Amino acid sequence: MSPRLFTVGFLFFVSILILVCFGFIPASAQEDEGFDQFADIWDTDFSRTSVTADEILFGGPPPDGIPPYYPEGYIYPQNAPRNGGQPPRFYVEYTDFANTDSYLPDEQQVIVVEINGDVRAYPLLLLNNHEIVNTEIGGVPVAVTFCPLCNASIVYERQVNDQVLHFGVSGLLRNSDLIMWDHETQSWWQQFTGEAIVGELTGTQLVNVPSVVVSWGDFKAEHPNGKVLANQTGSRVDLVSYAGYDAEGTAFLFRGEVDDRLFTTERVLGYFGAEGAIAYPFEWLAATGVVNDRIGGDPVVIFWQPGAVSLFTNTMETGSAAMYSATLADDLELTFISEGDVIKDEQTGSTWNVFGRATAGELADTQLELILSYPHFWFAWAAFRPDTLVWEPGLIADAAWQNP
Repeated sequence: MSPRLFTVGFLFFVSILILVCFGFIPASAQEDEGFDQFADIWDTDFSRTSVTADEILFGGPPPDGIPPYYPEGYIYPQNAPRNGGQPPRFYVEYTDFANTDSYLPDEQQVIVVEINGDVRAYPLLLLNNHEIVNTEIGGVPVAVTFCPLCNASIVYERQVNDQVLHFGVSGLLRNSDLIMWDHETQSWWQQFTGEAIVGELTGTQLVNVPSVVVSWGDFKAEHPNGKVLANQTGSRVDLVSYAGYDAEGTAFLFRGEVDDRLFTTERVLGYFGAEGAIAYPFEWLAATGVVNDRIGGDPVVIFWQPGAVSLFTNTMETGSAAMYSATLADDLELTFISEGDVIKDEQTGSTWNVFGRATAGELADTQLELILSYPHFWFAWAAFRPDTLVWEPGLIADAAWQNP
């Protein structure tokens, strides 16, 4: 890690801790005050909640103090906290690969989203300082979100019923995770789950959009005509707020007990569905290269590919992982093996990459169906999914859920 990144990260931690210790930022919402303490800032219906006020932590910045990206020409509603009637600080812009190469190393990670043939990449190096991108991909309004403290990269549709929402960064946290707010009702949303937890829309669930997190170099090779979020912060783009965070293994601004089954900031690929929850530790994925599993009676496969490094500790290789259906359109079920860094299916010997595409062989250019799963820090995944399984070699998810 460069001295500059370490200094920035260290000073950030120290400044927040000082503010908390001296009372400038309350460590948590005061239980006796409940949600009344927020009434001076927020025009939120606090009579409707699914959580208690003492679960909410103040992260430091005020509403949209961490500035999201908004669609071109957007103006804050008049009743928005702090910014009512004003234009946002950042509008969404996309750029070409050459401009991005000028600041983004090939090994840094990007969130990749494809809708209706429209493929776009969102560098974590930018989202680290913005956390939410309100945009459209393939004609669908979406929010591309990233919580640095949980290493949670998740994409949601922004349309709820007949209304398109615009999401901001509240400055509040729960289980160390970003709480988003929508401008239209000022409801609060848990970024990790996509559920409204406070306000008019409490209990509403956003629709997840499949995405993968891969290296910038891998994205360029796979999608040479893709679009990438533009850097509008100039030379300050390398100021990583949480430099060294994952190497330290500390759950920052987290009040719960850390599940000790894994290292606190171990990366896991998390799956959650009607069957249950399961976490695939990146440490195991890197060792095996591929995992064949069964979920809900169906065969799935998890691919791991080297080449990506941590946003927070750029000397730490994390690799990339994603889950796919292992059944083709003609109902052929595939099983996969890893030979070094090469993934092959056992049925045809075709080779595959982390995007779920066959790159050579009989099945060349065949695309596997991406299954909703996300890379997270272990402590956050376990906090929101406490009954989660932890995969290890030999474990089959369906069998483990049926015979806990």
